[in-house]
Amino acid sequence: MKKNDDNQDAGQPRLLLQGIVKEFPGCLANDRVDLSILPGEIHALLGENGAGKSTLVKMIYGLLKPDSGSMTWEGNEVQVANPAHARELGIGMVFQHFSLFEALSVKENIALGMSNPPPMDKLEQQILEVESRYGLPLDPNRAVHSLSVGEKQRIEIVRCLLQDPSLLIMDEPTSVLTPQEAETLFVTLRQLSAEGCSILYISHKLDEVRQLCQGATILRLGRNVGDCIPADETPASMAALMIGEEFEVAQRGTHQEAGPVCFEVKNLSRKSEQSFGIDLHDIDLNVRSGEIMGIAGVAGNGQAELLELLSGEVLCDANEILIGGEPVGQRGTSQRRQLGLCFVPEERLGHGSVPDMSLEDNSLLSGYVSQPFLKQGFISLPKVRSFTRKVIEQFDVRCPGQEAPASSLSGGNLQKFIVGREVLQQPKVLVIAQPTWGVDAGAAALIHRALLQLAAEGSAVLVISQDLDELLAISHRIAAICGGSMSESYAINDVSAEDVGLLMTGVALDTQPRTGNDLDQGAAQ
Repeated sequence: MKKNDDNQDAGQPRLLLQGIVKEFPGCLANDRVDLSILPGEIHALLGENGAGKSTLVKMIYGLLKPDSGSMTWEGNEVQVANPAHARELGIGMVFQHFSLFEALSVKENIALGMSNPPPMDKLEQQILEVESRYGLPLDPNRAVHSLSVGEKQRIEIVRCLLQDPSLLIMDEPTSVLTPQEAETLFVTLRQLSAEGCSILYISHKLDEVRQLCQGATILRLGRNVGDCIPADETPASMAALMIGEEFEVAQRGTHQEAGPVCFEVKNLSRKSEQSFGIDLHDIDLNVRSGEIMGIAGVAGNGQAELLELLSGEVLCDANEILIGGEPVGQRGTSQRRQLGLCFVPEERLGHGSVPDMSLEDNSLLSGYVSQPFLKQGFISLPKVRSFTRKVIEQFDVRCPGQEAPASSLSGGNLQKFIVGREVLQQPKVLVIAQPTWGVDAGAAALIHRALLQLAAEGSAVLVISQDLDELLAISHRIAAICGGSMSESYAINDVSAEDVGLLMTGVALDTQPRTGNDLDQGAAQ
């Protein structure tokens, strides 16, 4: 790694931002933001959705240019022209969503991301040296489509390390990792820090921020609202600084007696029609009235294929999926909604909502089956507006109004709207994917409370998520999907995070699985 200049004052920041301003039409994204990162420091950048974090790091990396303010790098004021210039300075970035070509090999992807890649044989040797040094095992000749998400992230990290960065920017790096993969990443980051590399770490997981980071800068509404030492704070105190007020963390509490099975999948198998899709193998699961069933798993292990079958977007044999005991495998989405199924997909913009349509129209598209929006073929606009207004108010959706297009909302606010739209239809069964993906702590707590309340009112809730902390916090039972196969389900009090992490990698536990029939005693302990 690049070392500090011997003449450089040890207390001099490696990166210093002063008075950074960036404005977009109708939005002041960054308002005189200051940021300082020391050599070798792991520094967190915290803030709720829309706080200006992404805009700020994009300016550091040269994807955007500030309207005013200054950036000082290694003691010299600079203007980063583009990402290539940033890499030349020694700034690398690992994005939350990877930029990889699935059909190419590891080393081919790494070469494509380098400004001046060496010959392939030399590059392969360099990759192996970096892997060995930092504990990042990868086969340079393996095709990317065959890798786990954690392995794909290693490609992005290795690609950055090969360019010898002095500052590494990590955007939500553990959002798709198992606990074991996350701990391996932390070991690597601590080693980089010890060697003098600075790390700017963006995460909504405040426990890991406390565990890893030496300092933190907190943004709210585009402005600095404070700095802190994470180890001296609690997750709740940091979240309160981010949001500007105390908020109630969702608590699962004592689970009441579960009701009858409302949603059931029996021996569901399906060969994927996608080139790099995942085949499903004998999936069995059931969800009872009054419970939340969590399905853990690293992305790309069959969740997408399972979700399209559960929602009715893809059909299967009639008896492979049942709602209230009624076979629905051959029924589409509208017919399943008539039986009380509601659905929140992973992709909120484009799948969960039509981007150019208003919030009112998006309410109508999802709710016309279960809500009194239609009468004798005519749309009751007052009822649609009343329902939409209720969603906005109860789920704190911050938007210009109910006629605003879905695309105008921030990701977190659109997620709150979509979840609220489905929850307020009071479904018998709710299937929800990645309920708090990329949302801040306050929005996540609101969504979790809504799901717990829905279950308490008697609904069967199936949550499919890559966020293990989330599943452990709200689920009454939990299972994991790996390679298109589903593990046994366990009462939440019978397993640890490490146990579920093993299930996510396909390893069976020695613990006797707990079924829905004996859930009540285990969940109430």
